[in-house]
Amino acid sequence: MSMQVSEIQIAGQHADLLSPAGEIVGAVIFLHGYDNVTLRDRPAFHAALERHALAAVCPHGPGCWWTDAVFPPFHPSQSPIDFLRGPVLDFLRETLHIQPPRIAVTGVEMGGQGALQLAYRQPREFPTVAAISPKVDFETWHGHGTTLDQLFPDRESARQHTATLHIHPLNWPKRQLLLCDPADQYAIDGVLTLASKLSSSGIPFERDFETTHGGYGWSYADAMADRAIAFLAAGVAAGRLSTADG
Repeated sequence: MSMQVSEIQIAGQHADLLSPAGEIVGAVIFLHGYDNVTLRDRPAFHAALERHALAAVCPHGPGCWWTDAVFPPFHPSQSPIDFLRGPVLDFLRETLHIQPPRIAVTGVEMGGQGALQLAYRQPREFPTVAAISPKVDFETWHGHGTTLDQLFPDRESARQHTATLHIHPLNWPKRQLLLCDPADQYAIDGVLTLASKLSSSGIPFERDFETTHGGYGWSYADAMADRAIAFLAAGVAAGRLSTADG
């Protein structure tokens, strides 16, 4: 068996759809990093998704940083967060007949922090999240020539939009996993700060900041595919049970 990969459009935006053979028990929204690479050609993720009977939708959002800030090259008036909550959820409901809480969210680097953005802002819709090498403190990249310079007028404005500042002490995703290579100089400091805040707030989460596979990039992400997708699958399974009980 192998995953079927399709190029689709969701409300005029490009996306990749990965569908396993047979029954689909849930779905994953995958948010790509600054390199714009989705799960389309990532066999480690294909195998893990198929093992757990999960579909994956991978929207394309070059340089958008997956926040609530409107980025005109992505969409002239709709923020990436609103796109994920609106058209992407509508697609999963209408096309795959899957709805929260059977939808989990994950991402790599820029997309890893985007997954946290989405789950922290809407934890009831997205109670299960796995962030791989998330660029949590993206304000440190402001002024260095990335699209953050277009999104925000200054570093402080960028900081106000970071995922860490959108953790609600009484309303947070029930299942969250933080994965970061300790040798990842671009992400580890922000992830450790986030973990400290979660711990001090009494918010449960799982972590792995010890496993190392080359620091940063796809060598690490591919190595963590099984761990991340298994975690998401467990969350989806819990969502199915809660829906059945309801």
